[in-house]
Amino acid sequence: MKNKELAEKLNRVAEYLEMGDVDYKPFAYRRAASSILELEESVEEIYDKEGRKGLEEISGVGKNIADKLEEYILTGEIEHLKTLREKFPVDLKNMLRVEGLGPKSVKKLYENLGVENLEDLKIAASEGRVAEVEGLGEKTEKNILEAIEFLKKDEGKWALGEVLPVAREIYKRLKSLKEVKRISFAGSLRRKKELVGDVDLLVSASKTEKIMKSFTSFPNVEKVLGEGETKSSIRLREGFDADLRIVGEKSFGSALQYFTGSKNHNIKIRKIAKSKGLKLNEYGLFDKKKKIAGRTEKEVYSKLGLTLIPPELREDRGEVEKAQKGEDFSDLCKLEDLKGDLHIHTDWTGGANSLKEMVSAARERGYAWVGIADHTEFLRIENGLSEKELSKQRKEIEKLNSKFEAQNSDFYVMQGCEANILRDGSLDISDKGLKKLDYVIAGMHSGFKMGRIEMTERLIKAMRHPEVDIISHPTGRLIKKRDSLNLDMEKIFKVAEEENVFLEINSSPARLDLKDADIKKCVERGIKLAINSDSHHLNQLENVEFGVGQARRGWAKSTDIINTLSKEDFLSLINN
Repeated sequence: MKNKELAEKLNRVAEYLEMGDVDYKPFAYRRAASSILELEESVEEIYDKEGRKGLEEISGVGKNIADKLEEYILTGEIEHLKTLREKFPVDLKNMLRVEGLGPKSVKKLYENLGVENLEDLKIAASEGRVAEVEGLGEKTEKNILEAIEFLKKDEGKWALGEVLPVAREIYKRLKSLKEVKRISFAGSLRRKKELVGDVDLLVSASKTEKIMKSFTSFPNVEKVLGEGETKSSIRLREGFDADLRIVGEKSFGSALQYFTGSKNHNIKIRKIAKSKGLKLNEYGLFDKKKKIAGRTEKEVYSKLGLTLIPPELREDRGEVEKAQKGEDFSDLCKLEDLKGDLHIHTDWTGGANSLKEMVSAARERGYAWVGIADHTEFLRIENGLSEKELSKQRKEIEKLNSKFEAQNSDFYVMQGCEANILRDGSLDISDKGLKKLDYVIAGMHSGFKMGRIEMTERLIKAMRHPEVDIISHPTGRLIKKRDSLNLDMEKIFKVAEEENVFLEINSSPARLDLKDADIKKCVERGIKLAINSDSHHLNQLENVEFGVGQARRGWAKSTDIINTLSKEDFLSLINN
């Protein structure tokens, strides 16, 4: 049983309760869901070891919710959720994917127009009936139609952050088999694309039966789509497919190169092979009938006169030409290059963990320093901090630093904030308050429907503020939910250069903002970037892995990333 599935069930209960105008309980269910998502062991394991008592000891889980957890563990169902669904028979999961729609809006649409799903919603909005519902209006109707079109664009694709955790469970299961000699992800997952069609796995082995059986009997399998000696396909309960191919050891490298893609990259590589009188396919690189390479990718690229191209770059965006000239790609940013994280939230605002806990988790990751950047006062939903509260937090941070100094530890905690960029481009904290901080992040968290000129001017005004150092999630996009804000990015890049303001690569799997193409433009212009986790829970510090993958797709080297600097060099950089 996956904690993610159970958390989704609890969140769904919360949403249905909101539809029914129930107070307090939705928050309790969401809090419990959040705690379950962050557990290191499954709820089922806790129940097996500690019984009912263990469930009630999970943070945010009281007697009532423990009842639901126990029921789900024993029966696979939550009767309360079934009852709520019968009362409101709507496709709530997909309806809430529409930006701007909440449970109460869905209820209005159901009760007034009989809207039960996205198709009903599209028809009602297209016919102008949504605008007639009290509290919605023409603007909401227009936004709904735009949001539905945006959702359609990415249909059949899954966010990297949704797919990778499940893919890793399959990988781990297969790797543990003694029959498996080598194993790797392939396809868009290996290239770390933000949207993935399915999971591609490649294995080298001589005996295949046990491997295929293990793959097709994976606990999350909803349906076996095909099972053969060298290739099998499954559909997972999460909704996406996974394919496994088994090849011989001598062909593993050429098969991995072939199945990693991208299509355009492979076309270019095969053209190079052809120009040399060679033939390249998934079985190897051949000179007439003689195989001259195939065991490793490096061997294949080398025989073609190319340096090894990292998977993240294989998109036919100039990487092949660079490799032909002998470009060494080994200096692309790596996870181990990061010395700190500048965008961490604590329970001072919307975070789940204390400042001390977040700092401790950062130290355990091997960081040399960390930056706390809690929200400021405009963001009421996150209990944003006032200037006075920031001063109190500063004292707590100073105590921690004094403690580290007394222990002869070089670890250092910096205080920043994530100030809100208001509609007119001003910030929600005074200059006097900002000056007391080690650094300032500024981001837009509302007012997303402004026109291109107005939105661009708004962000530029914030970037020109003398205390602003970093712009968080610059384009404001949410993967598969909200498109990038209507910004003139060329103007944004120009101001970033002029003002020496750093743009963030936000590592949250829901954001991955900046996009890889924008990162590449920044790298080409010499604009420095920050890879940050935007953690609201200590387990989310791991999100920087996604940010590093995004940075590599944008050709960023460690020298392009400010978090690779020592504390002294970072502070010197922002104070220049």
